Amino acid sequence: MRITIDSERCQGHNRCYQIAPELVVIDDYGMATVNGDGSVPPALEAKARLAVSNCPEFAITTTEADQ
Repeated sequence: MRITIDSERCQGHNRCYQIAPELVVIDDYGMATVNGDGSVPPALEAKARLAVSNCPEFAITTTEADQ
């Protein structure tokens, strides 16, 4: 799984960071970006899905990794 954050949609609510700080980085202005290349370890997939469902701006998406 891979997580992406649309910087145009992010409004800095930081819910994603509160849920999955291992996957999200917050800049000095409170805007979120993915940590690293966006790859989500299997153990954090539930957190990634929870972050997606809690983003009020629908700025976060996940994609399944190619098999």
